[in-house]
Amino acid sequence: MRVLGVIPARFASTRFPGKPLALIAGKPMVEWVWSAAKRCQDLERVVVATDDERIFRAVQDFGGEALMTRTDHASGFDRIVEVAEKIPDYTHYVNVQGDEPLLPAANISGALALFEAHPEDCHVATTAVPFKTAIDFQNENQVKVVLAKTGKALYFSRSPLPFYRKGDFSGPLTALKHQGLYAYSRTALVELSHLSLAPLEEAESLEQLRFLFNGFNIFVHVATVDSPGVDTPDDILRVEALLNERGR
Repeated sequence: MRVLGVIPARFASTRFPGKPLALIAGKPMVEWVWSAAKRCQDLERVVVATDDERIFRAVQDFGGEALMTRTDHASGFDRIVEVAEKIPDYTHYVNVQGDEPLLPAANISGALALFEAHPEDCHVATTAVPFKTAIDFQNENQVKVVLAKTGKALYFSRSPLPFYRKGDFSGPLTALKHQGLYAYSRTALVELSHLSLAPLEEAESLEQLRFLFNGFNIFVHVATVDSPGVDTPDDILRVEALLNERGR
């Protein structure tokens, strides 16, 4: 396996414009994400894929590698596809979420190991963690995934699932909290790039349902450490507090 890590980073964000350049403990968030990805020894190379010159220059300033991509991409997945077209000599590509500055390298390695564990069946690999609270489980912004015993994803949803017919379930939750990291084999990535919007995807606004709808297998690494995302400026303070707890 030759694996390229790709960090999609766009300046225009509805909830948090300029998010990749937001300072966290004095460094832009994109630098934290790049450093986290570089710690994963399974990634041969890490590039930041952006459509903004300010992000491109910031990455160069801290010594990272950046690649300019088109401005008309609808999602990070589309940006990964363009990178794969421009840098074709890798067997696998990892979409490293640009808003997870505390991403553990072990989570990336765990996802990539699924391709070796299921060499014929794994088209896409991702990660998930157990839910910590019932409130999180009810939150539509925290996506749920349920797995087969093989570790293959059966379904992703914003709704709590499954439905417990016998009343409130007080034991460990069956569904896991999906994390945003994705790894693709090059073959699957090319095939996925030609798929049109699927009804399930439209209903839930989850592009991974396009993959399942079309028969692609998504295997899930169950990680032990969550990776908090940054969606709003207030989340910066939460991440900085965690960094202080860890001693940076």
